Amino acid sequence: MNEAGYILDELMKRAREDEAVRQALLATRKDKEPLIALCKAAQEMGYSLYPMDLLDAADEWVGQMIKSVNGGGANHSEVNIQNDFYEQFFIAIS
Repeated sequence: MNEAGYILDELMKRAREDEAVRQALLATRKDKEPLIALCKAAQEMGYSLYPMDLLDAADEWVGQMIKSVNGGGANHSEVNIQNDFYEQFFIAIS
């Protein structure tokens, strides 16, 4: 299973407890390649996070939603929402 969600949760906790960590993570959004910058910052903090991990986590979430909805769920409203873990992470720490 992709652990990107767990890593983002840990980073959120650290960002809430340490303003310097929060500011460092928020600063990654200003980079030319913000997703790569976020992953690099996470790696510097000891987490194994890569851009594809975040993309895979969103795809995995959608797949689990489709499987969990009675009747298949391919047309379920939750499945039609793009689950962008990257954006949700920054909303949570902003």
